[in-house]
Amino acid sequence: MAENDYTMLEAIAEAKRCLHCKVPQCRKGCPISNDIPEWIHELSMGNLGNAMAIINAKSNLPAVCGRVCAHERQCEGNCVLGKKGEHISIGKLERFVSDFDSSMNLIRENLVPKTKGRVAVIGSGPAGLTVAGELARKGVAVEIFEMERDAGGVLMFGIPEYRLPKDVVRKEIKKIEELGVTIHYNVTIGHNYTIDDLFAQGFDAIFMGTGTGKPKKLEIPGGDLYGVRQAIYFLRRVSLWREGHVGREEVAVREGDRVMVIGCGNTAMDAARTAVRLGASEVTVVYHRTINEMSALRAEYDDAVAEGVKFRWNSSITEIHHTAGVLNEVVVETDGVAAVEPLDKVIMAVGNAPASRIVSTTHGIEVDEKGYVRTRETPYGMTTRKGVFAGGDVTNRPATVVHAMQDARKVAEGMMQYISAVKLLEAIDAESSVNDNI
Repeated sequence: MAENDYTMLEAIAEAKRCLHCKVPQCRKGCPISNDIPEWIHELSMGNLGNAMAIINAKSNLPAVCGRVCAHERQCEGNCVLGKKGEHISIGKLERFVSDFDSSMNLIRENLVPKTKGRVAVIGSGPAGLTVAGELARKGVAVEIFEMERDAGGVLMFGIPEYRLPKDVVRKEIKKIEELGVTIHYNVTIGHNYTIDDLFAQGFDAIFMGTGTGKPKKLEIPGGDLYGVRQAIYFLRRVSLWREGHVGREEVAVREGDRVMVIGCGNTAMDAARTAVRLGASEVTVVYHRTINEMSALRAEYDDAVAEGVKFRWNSSITEIHHTAGVLNEVVVETDGVAAVEPLDKVIMAVGNAPASRIVSTTHGIEVDEKGYVRTRETPYGMTTRKGVFAGGDVTNRPATVVHAMQDARKVAEGMMQYISAVKLLEAIDAESSVNDNI
């Protein structure tokens, strides 16, 4: 058991503090409208199976949400007890229930016969896994196509182990597979298969949950030097190294390195804290605005400070210098004053954009000027190509794991509407054909 996890007695005691408000503000604060008071009540009585069933009705990744959701801005931030500084520790309780469920290997949900159609899901990040779980529970046969050797997307490769253990991610994915979902690994849509190939295989609809794997760059002198790394690539390499897939030399940050991280979102915090844990002698986050404008959670900032990360506000790296191709210093401008400072590595955490592999190999899928896939409201999530849906970061709607899940649940509903309508029309056409031949 981790140091900050509840025991059974502690979890039940915490659950008993819930006031069961008539109008639960915690539920309003949850992007997926999790029935928080209901499962907390079941937990308070020791009914772990009932609590898990209630959570599963709204969330396909509860052990993940219990660890990486922005609780302070969502459920916990809206808890009425928070006015006294005593909000219910909802995230920690959700983590306890889901971890107990996994460790005890409780009886899983009954499998629903897969008679409602076939769906291909491209990508196994939060959005793809949510769509797969939602549709499988509704009787759809779902197959996920994942380009990596492991499923999970950003959950596996973009969030550090100390925040989200990979074993937890694998257990959540296993639960989704137990719903009857099949996952194909090392398959890249747009390379191994196209969208047209998937339709030719008999899928009724396709979901694109490919995220934003293409990092944005800052066009500054020296930005293409070897010592400059994108945060998502850096975090991915660290994950691969910890899993034993690559050597330590593949990880950019070495012991003793002086590192600066550009950006101040949660990914920047992850990159900075990871650099510290890799043995960097000094790690500084450089942000062009103030602490009040950072997109990172305050708790993530506080944890970074506690680990020794420094922060430079109203600052920007304007040039990156080198000697014989090796990065050795940067020009940092703070409040209009520029200074040259020695440095070994720069990590950019300034956002990502969608890759174009699928769109460029498929006819009829429109994107906006920034490359994000355009979708419609009815049926929700369908692209300009009939039968092809998209959700999550690739559509530029979500910003966090739980928001990707929220969007994906709505897309799953839109896909069910579409598949049901197609099946109905096929049945009508078949009946008409029979009648015409009588």
